Amino acid sequence: MRKVREGSAEVFIPTEEKISKELPVFYNPAMKLNRDISILLLQQFPSMNICDLLAGTGIRAIRMAKELKHKSIAANDNSKKAFELIKENMRLNKVKFSVHNEDANRFLLNSKGFDYIDVDPFGSSNFFLDAAVKRISRNGILAVTNTDTAALTGTYPKACIRKYWATPKRDYMMHETGLRILIRRVQLIGMQYEKALIPIFSYYKDHYLRIFFKCIKGKKECDKVAEQHGVLNNAGPLWLGILWDKKLADKIYRKTIGNKIIKINDNKSYDELLKFLKIIKEESKINAAGFHDIHEAAKEKKLKVLMKKEDLIRKIRKIGYKAASTHFSGTGIRTDIDYKRFLALLKG
Repeated sequence: MRKVREGSAEVFIPTEEKISKELPVFYNPAMKLNRDISILLLQQFPSMNICDLLAGTGIRAIRMAKELKHKSIAANDNSKKAFELIKENMRLNKVKFSVHNEDANRFLLNSKGFDYIDVDPFGSSNFFLDAAVKRISRNGILAVTNTDTAALTGTYPKACIRKYWATPKRDYMMHETGLRILIRRVQLIGMQYEKALIPIFSYYKDHYLRIFFKCIKGKKECDKVAEQHGVLNNAGPLWLGILWDKKLADKIYRKTIGNKIIKINDNKSYDELLKFLKIIKEESKINAAGFHDIHEAAKEKKLKVLMKKEDLIRKIRKIGYKAASTHFSGTGIRTDIDYKRFLALLKG
């Protein structure tokens, strides 16, 4: 065992060198940004009853206990080793919450439900979605992580059809279409229980997809969700609606600026987070499904001289359209301008 510091928490973690789903418990430092965003997002809402469904070392639950106002926190893990480690880390940080050692689905179904449920597995979230949707409260938030990106982004299209009920496309837009396919998959489960699951903050990062859904009860709301399912760039069916609540994206970014807790002993990850959230803040202002990619367009039209992305964004804005960088691609621009005009501006 060794100690690590993240945010306001200090925890013991196993010393295994390679992270694997075969390990009974592990700590993934690459997911710090994931946990940071969860904290920042929940800070924008009133106190909640929180469930960390697959808690591992307990780092997420402990940070929530220390950094959030909350009604209650429940941390669960099926591994006995994880269960004991969470309790040890809870004592180390002098916080208290309920810790459980149960099958994740059984734990949820035996509970009275939660205002916030975090489903963050190693691999696909599919196995936990039905129980999580059943137990998320009215106006609650369901957070879903999926590291099964190979299927969703088109490397294994048949697996995507089987597991996510949609056809992916492996191209420059694959991470966005993969995210939107996953959103629809979760929404379809919600609709079975007359729960409309609306994305309020979504992103792709480091080979995983992450979505925060707000749960709204009602048949009419579910019908509105279904109306926004369709096809994008020959991939789908998928969600064509918004990926972000733009006011929430702005609040999260502002909350990050100068945030001493997130910055503790880790300026590099803080700078990365701030840059990432700034891109999403600007991107969220544009209600357009999909984006245009400079390199893809240049390749298609055999352009040898490329305009800088920032210059092209300024050009698009100058003629009255919205435009911003997209976090899905370093060469992509999210904009409401049509592709024909985009090409004309790119050609100069």
